[in-house]
Amino acid sequence: MMNELQQYKIPLIFGAIGLVLAVLFVTIGFFKTLLILLLTGLGFALGLYLQRTGIIDEFFNQQ
Repeated sequence: MMNELQQYKIPLIFGAIGLVLAVLFVTIGFFKTLLILLLTGLGFALGLYLQRTGIIDEFFNQQ
């Protein structure tokens, strides 16, 4: 069982993402879903930037 999960890990992940997107499109609409995706991407990019520059680590080490 674990071998099958490991073999099909990427298709399962993208299938789950597709399912979540389909549910969002149906329940809240296209443009609200796009806004959620945009804000999630911006949040991810900001978090990645803060992690790479070490700003967060410096802030918490000063206190």
